[in-house]
Amino acid sequence: MSKPSLARGTRDFGPSVMVKRNYIFDTIKRTFQKFGFQPIETPTIENLSVLMGKYGDEGDQLLFKILNSGDFSKDLTQQDLEEGFKKLPHKISEKGLRYDLTVPFARFVVMNRNDLVMPFKRYQIQPVWRADRPQKGRYREFYQCDADVVGTDSLICEAEIVLMLQEILQNLGIKDFTIKINNRKILSGIAEVIGVKGSEVPLTVAIDKLDKIGKEKVEDELRGRGFSEEAIEKLQPIFSHPAPDGGVAAFFSFLKNWLKDSETGLKGIEELEKVWTLVQSFGLENANTQLDITLARGLSYYTGAIFEVKANGVQIGSISGGGRYDNLTGTFGMPGLSGVGISLGVDRIFDVMEELNLFPDNQGVTTKVLLTNFDAEAEKYSLPILKKLRDAGINAEIYPESAKIKKQFDYANRKNIPYVIVVGSDEMQSGELTFKNMISGEQEKIKPEQIIEKLK
Repeated sequence: MSKPSLARGTRDFGPSVMVKRNYIFDTIKRTFQKFGFQPIETPTIENLSVLMGKYGDEGDQLLFKILNSGDFSKDLTQQDLEEGFKKLPHKISEKGLRYDLTVPFARFVVMNRNDLVMPFKRYQIQPVWRADRPQKGRYREFYQCDADVVGTDSLICEAEIVLMLQEILQNLGIKDFTIKINNRKILSGIAEVIGVKGSEVPLTVAIDKLDKIGKEKVEDELRGRGFSEEAIEKLQPIFSHPAPDGGVAAFFSFLKNWLKDSETGLKGIEELEKVWTLVQSFGLENANTQLDITLARGLSYYTGAIFEVKANGVQIGSISGGGRYDNLTGTFGMPGLSGVGISLGVDRIFDVMEELNLFPDNQGVTTKVLLTNFDAEAEKYSLPILKKLRDAGINAEIYPESAKIKKQFDYANRKNIPYVIVVGSDEMQSGELTFKNMISGEQEKIKPEQIIEKLK
């Protein structure tokens, strides 16, 4: 008999963990709804024609492909095998697990465009899958919480994303965080001024790794990607000014001077300045935001603003990211529809909150009160009381079988149930129940109605 095991990069979640995860989900969901977003869901499985080509070469390789049903290899030839791993999946697989929620959302918008009220604001909380190397904070199966607006190019949406991120993280108790913001047009402008226009993707893939591998290794990667020493020399300002140390106004002035010969770059600076002004107009003077022109993110569909959120003081990657993707729905036959959104990584947020001990103590409690069960008579007496407790909105349960009181108290303690109602012969005769606080050990005899008032 084989020993059961989990696939690498996946996890089981027991009740104590799920209570905490649901706390995160509920906090995020409330904020999304507060800002006017509506829920949708899309299938776990998508056609590869929908997924491929949307995440760049690296992303395509991280897609989990699903083998075609039946004899998937019957039509393969020797030439197919010799063409290598990049072309072979197309011969034996037509479907894959979704890599994120944004591309399926774009497909959803195109297929349902006649039924949607534009601008359309949606949120989506579902698992995604990536064939990545598992490590701390990086899993092959994980949940994303996305919020997107499509049908408008207003920069108010970018500013509201900053507000929404701020509120979600504050409500979760994560106080020390940084919302990094950049604009893809600035990165395109940088490519233009260093003489590699049209090579934005390999440039951004390399510089996006700056905070992980450092300046010298980024330069080595650029050389490996065919960038000349002259281009790398012209790129040096990006390393010497990774953050607006001299203040936001001075930083924007530096950018305008460096990218003065790039119309695209100047447009990106203008958009970024506008977002900054709008955030301040909302009254967020200290919004934990930071301009970072090295922020690229690997996804090739971002065309405007780029967001990334880091929790400070913990060794965990970004806990949220997103941006504007003006042309995404164009790949599905609906050009010209602008969108912007963010994705929150619940698994990483969970790890941050665990490491910083941020979960409220009472989040481990699912049952608030347990009714004892000594015999058939006590069980019959307790059931109406159990219903009254639940009708009052109190999480309650009865011990399912007759047992000694120690066993029932042990059960309550192991499940972190804070209160127990003891129903014995004396209690049934007097109508007053023994109400025991399992934390303090105190107990008293009171009527069921009084117990309900105390627990409410």
